[in-house]
Amino acid sequence: MQWNIRQEYESEYFEFLVHEFIPTLNRLGMSNIEIWYTAYGDHEQKMAEGIAQSLELMQKILNSEEWVILRDKLEKYVSNFTQKVIPATRGFQI
Repeated sequence: MQWNIRQEYESEYFEFLVHEFIPTLNRLGMSNIEIWYTAYGDHEQKMAEGIAQSLELMQKILNSEEWVILRDKLEKYVSNFTQKVIPATRGFQI
């Protein structure tokens, strides 16, 4: 996932991320959630990843009503949100 934080919602964004976004993804079955800040280049400000035990579980998570609600809440605080699913391999992935 990638996104930019809306400046006017920075503090609310961080509260949401720590107290709702990451815990909900964990509860839905996504693990190893990592979020990076882009320090250089013309890319979105944040890049995030999470791993599910199987493609089927990831599809179940992304098709769930809880994910739709969570993503909608995130999009209140961010812009240019994108997501994609790729097979997990070792190391950093884009």
